[in-house]
Amino acid sequence: MNGINSVGVVRVIPKVMNVTITDDTLSVDLADGRTIAVPLVWYPRLAYGTEQERLNFQIAGAGYGIHWPDLDEDIGVEGLLLGKQSLESEASFARWLAYRSQAQSMDVAEAVLA
Repeated sequence: MNGINSVGVVRVIPKVMNVTITDDTLSVDLADGRTIAVPLVWYPRLAYGTEQERLNFQIAGAGYGIHWPDLDEDIGVEGLLLGKQSLESEASFARWLAYRSQAQSMDVAEAVLA
């Protein structure tokens, strides 16, 4: 060979078709027929979310990602295919938990006053 690649590799990332979440697993059905299942603990915000918050997701990014607005979590197909876990730092996650706890306390106080 003279240093010229004779075969080009085109990587096509499949779109999300369906999302299923159990107490311990995130499963994503892809347009190419594969299902990617990963432990929920890979994504601490999902693990700490309520069932209602987990079920409130949107297929986003033209079908190449999933967004949970209540949890401020975004997961892309490419990351799932590569086996990437959440990259959120412990400090960031601790701030999120503290904010979440404060917001929930305020919701309870408002409900009591109403």
